[in-house]
Amino acid sequence: MFRNLAANLVTHERIITTDAKAKELRRVAERLITKAKRLGALGYTPNDHLSAADKAKRLHVARLLGGFLPRWGVERNGEKRDLIEKVLIDLSKRMSERPGGYTRITKLGPRRGDNASMSIIEFVDAPPVQPVEARDESATAE
Repeated sequence: MFRNLAANLVTHERIITTDAKAKELRRVAERLITKAKRLGALGYTPNDHLSAADKAKRLHVARLLGGFLPRWGVERNGEKRDLIEKVLIDLSKRMSERPGGYTRITKLGPRRGDNASMSIIEFVDAPPVQPVEARDESATAE
């Protein structure tokens, strides 16, 4: 369950879940980003510019991340995205200046059906989400 939650968090950068799941997911997600961040610039340097030792380090971290994250995720627009590369390239580069605390949990209130407390877990510097109507209008305008 946490593998899927972590994959969805990496893919969409913001998910809605229960408080208990969000608090546990925070631990998992922050450890994944910390592993990728420890590579430094090796994480987002193109593979053909790396030495053999640097390629081995990057492969090791990619395999560590791959042990927990599935390789592919499907974004909202329907295209497949490599989640391991997203963590290594995008997220580690964005979070390189942060010493920790990569996620934020915002409480929403109780769920209607079973009164479970719900919250949003997101990356701290996640881009703002456009409303569905605004995304549909911009897609038809192009």
